[in-house]
Amino acid sequence: MAEPRGGPGPPPAAPGAAPGPAGPRVCFAPAAAAAAAEEGPGRGRGKVTVRYDRRELRKRLHLEEWILGQLTALYDCREEEIPELEIDVDELLDMESDGARSARVQEILVDCYKPTEAFVGDLLEKIRGMQKLNTPQKK
Repeated sequence: MAEPRGGPGPPPAAPGAAPGPAGPRVCFAPAAAAAAAEEGPGRGRGKVTVRYDRRELRKRLHLEEWILGQLTALYDCREEEIPELEIDVDELLDMESDGARSARVQEILVDCYKPTEAFVGDLLEKIRGMQKLNTPQKK
């Protein structure tokens, strides 16, 4: 398949700039422009915008990184070797009490041989005040 017009490759690096990471880059704008050009001038273009609270997303990312670090220590292994666990923060936030949240996390960590009480307490403290991440509604 031929390469779409408008996107022959990544832009050249500025003189004196450090080289970027090797590998392919993803660029959506040229493909969208090429698709719009193929549709013809009489065709209207739609635009979709999804907005999330960036602060809440950043908190979630930090929480996930913290959880991975804690699970690595609890299971005394590398990140790739952690048993497949699913700690769903939104599920925990839906629960009515810290007791129910604690019981759910303990249930998930049932096969961990190290004490998990400190991890569970810290996790509950970190999610306190967080909001559920819902898909934003159309305005």
